[in-house]
Amino acid sequence: MRQRVPPTHRRFAREMRADSTKAENLLWQALRNKQLEGLKFKRQVPMDGYIADFVCFEAKLIVEVDGGQHSESPRDAERDSHFAAQGFRTLRFWNDEIERNLDGVCRSILLEAKTRTDTAD
Repeated sequence: MRQRVPPTHRRFAREMRADSTKAENLLWQALRNKQLEGLKFKRQVPMDGYIADFVCFEAKLIVEVDGGQHSESPRDAERDSHFAAQGFRTLRFWNDEIERNLDGVCRSILLEAKTRTDTAD
């Protein structure tokens, strides 16, 4: 089911893809082109008025890369609840966690994605 995305959200997502952080770029290099066990991820995806950093629709998994501004953010909690109500699981990783332990982050993402796709069958 495709959603109509307002042009301003589409433009903002495009700008965010062009201006990603070091951590977002590192993670994208690991997720792109189905490199993580064949899972298809998209980045900076406009969804319901939000922009998700990375989404795997098959596993209904959203991956967020957070900097310090996201620390205990009520808006992030509200957003996570919104997507949970639609069956999505949101994983959040700090920028420095990705930069220091990319392999561990990818293992966590893969474990959650596989759990979700295995139970959906």
